[in-house]
Amino acid sequence: MTLYSKKDIVQQARNLAKMISETEEVDFFKRAEAQINENDKVSAIVNQIKALQKQAVNLKHYEKHEALKQVEAKIDALQEELEEIPVIQEFRDSQMEVNDLLQLVANTISNQVTNEIITSTGGDLLKGETGSKVKHSNNSCSF
Repeated sequence: MTLYSKKDIVQQARNLAKMISETEEVDFFKRAEAQINENDKVSAIVNQIKALQKQAVNLKHYEKHEALKQVEAKIDALQEELEEIPVIQEFRDSQMEVNDLLQLVANTISNQVTNEIITSTGGDLLKGETGSKVKHSNNSCSF
C-alpha cells in the first residue's frame, strides 16, 4: 500500500482545481460574468441597490420602520428587475453548473475514499461495513 503525504494530496487537489477551472462550465461562467460587468443597465441597478442598502442600514439604526419598509420594497423591486435580465439568468445558471460540478467532485472523492476504506479492510461494500465490522458483527451488539 502506498502512503501519500498531505502535501502530495494538496498538490493533487491543486491539479484537480486547475482542471476544473479549465472546464466548459467555468469558461461559460467567466464569459457570463464578463457580460454582466460590461452591461450598463446591470451596473446601474446594482449601484441603486447598494445605495438603497446603505439607506436601509441607516434607517434601521435610527429605527425609522416605515421608511425602512419602503426602501426594502424598492430593493426587492430592483432585485426582481435584475433577475429578469437574460444575462443575469445566464450567470445564475452558470453559477449553478459550476457549483454542481464542484459538488459532484466532492461527493465522488468522499464516496471513493469510503469505498477504498471498506475494500482495503476486507469489508462489505453493499452493506457499507468495514472489514472489522464484518468480522465482529456476529458476536457483538450493534450501536
